[in-house]
Amino acid sequence: MSAPLAMPPPPAADARPQRQIWSVGGGKGGIGKSLLTASLGWQLAQLGKRVVLVDADLGGANLHTCLGLQNPKRTLGDFIQRRVAQIEDVLVETGQPGLRLVSGASDFLSAANINYAQKVRVLNRLRALDVDVVLIDLGAGTSYNIIDFFLISNLGLLTVVPEPTSVENGYRFIKSALYRKLRIATREGPARQLIDDALSQREGKGFKNPVELLNAVREIDPPAVDLMKKAMASFQPRFILNQVRAESDVAVGHHLVTACVRHLGIRASYAGFVHYDDAVWQAVRHRRLFVVEAPRSRASEEVRRLACGLLRGESLQLPW
Repeated sequence: MSAPLAMPPPPAADARPQRQIWSVGGGKGGIGKSLLTASLGWQLAQLGKRVVLVDADLGGANLHTCLGLQNPKRTLGDFIQRRVAQIEDVLVETGQPGLRLVSGASDFLSAANINYAQKVRVLNRLRALDVDVVLIDLGAGTSYNIIDFFLISNLGLLTVVPEPTSVENGYRFIKSALYRKLRIATREGPARQLIDDALSQREGKGFKNPVELLNAVREIDPPAVDLMKKAMASFQPRFILNQVRAESDVAVGHHLVTACVRHLGIRASYAGFVHYDDAVWQAVRHRRLFVVEAPRSRASEEVRRLACGLLRGESLQLPW
């Protein structure tokens, strides 16, 4: 079990507003997550925000390709392996004012398995960047490195498409992240062991939901229950539904929010959706972002609406 990351302390009441760290995850690959992240960053820059995109798909970086850029000479790998001293040294201009990129560390084989100290160093430097939004594109799956990046973010976004495998993997991602957050919140002791059992789902020791886990912890480590409840209350992921093809697909996001409330006891929300659009794949073939190539396309308008809503903290409400 790798060591969990400590959550960043809340800012002082009179402190200057800090940059926001947003992360975009996905339970599986092939759902357009990286393209959506790049387009969201571009729209935020268009709205006047200073944005740094970070390709944290360690070992499988492709965010630079989404932006139409050649392989950068310096990447996150150079910073991780201390070939450069500052993370600012690997920032790449994208051609869009206000938008820069930290390309992924696909240049060394162990990139996807960076150790705890390396991970902390990366996160601390990202927090120190003088920008408005750091937008992190995470790799697919539920490894601890991916989940830890998701959990340290001010805003955790989970991309899904309206397909059963994507929905199932997206829900599994949120469940894994929740248990990881509960583990971070508890001290060493019997509660930690029960959470480890829930994470590993060992034979005969799995818990169907967090309520069962809390009840079990209450029996052996009562003080840990309040810590776990606070962690659950603070975990508020947001779903983005991509590649919508029918109006009935839109409801998938609402169903995921409802499932999180009923089965996980957490307050998730539905940030918005983006329709499938031929303009997207046509732009990809030309190594261009669709928000640049076709700014008036349906998908571009929806990403623009999504960016504005995220900045305002808005979410889609249940239609019933």
